[in-house]
Amino acid sequence: MQRNDEDDAWQAIVDNYGERPTLEDEPAADGADDDTATGQVAGGHDAEALTDTDAPDVDAEADPFEEEFVPPRPAPAPRPPADRLAAWWGVLGAPAVLVVLAVAGIDLPDWVLLGLVAAIIGGFGYLVATMNREPRDPWDDGAQV
Repeated sequence: MQRNDEDDAWQAIVDNYGERPTLEDEPAADGADDDTATGQVAGGHDAEALTDTDAPDVDAEADPFEEEFVPPRPAPAPRPPADRLAAWWGVLGAPAVLVVLAVAGIDLPDWVLLGLVAAIIGGFGYLVATMNREPRDPWDDGAQV
């Protein structure tokens, strides 16, 4: 079985995991001044002399998460008009009542059952009839800022 360049690259990653890999010196492609060949990094420091202890001091007591963001309370949800609220109660409430009555085994007069069915149909019809008939902007996702 032959190994290709990709397998060699992955093997190099695995072999150098957790360590600082040594990079081959390559000339800069853009012709910029490259001090890596002389062993110096930006700022004139010697690359071998630069260690983690040379890192700038960070205040150990300063907690970056000390001031936690607390979002403001959202505005209360707007109340629908009474006619639409009644229609939604008919569409969602009447079937819930019918299910509870059926599970409980409670028999109601026929006129009450017909009234609940009429509330479902009437509420749905009212909501459909009062829908906005204008076409929506195809790029509108409904978000409001």
